[in-house]
Amino acid sequence: MVEGATASEGRDLEMGLLFDEIRRLVSEDHYLVGQHAAERLEERGIMEWQAVAGLQDGELITEQPSRKPNPAVEVRETLPDGTEFKAVWSHLREASVAKLVTIHFFELD
Repeated sequence: MVEGATASEGRDLEMGLLFDEIRRLVSEDHYLVGQHAAERLEERGIMEWQAVAGLQDGELITEQPSRKPNPAVEVRETLPDGTEFKAVWSHLREASVAKLVTIHFFELD
């Protein structure tokens, strides 16, 4: 926590740190695509590069630093045609890589 910050303020300041780390790893090509994610990408007609490129400008939905077995983030990403989807990325700390876990299209109302 940042010195002088309240507990609530400290949590707000810390929010996004995992997201930033995952984006850094991906931008440095330190990432892998899990089997489940590869199947979902193929099933949904999304290319791997689109999920990777979309992360940099993606919007953080949730950050779960205590998630087991690996900390994870959910990110709203956008395809070149404007279609939005949710990507789940995790941080494999021991290997120092990010992992694309799965992707989902948002349900239309």
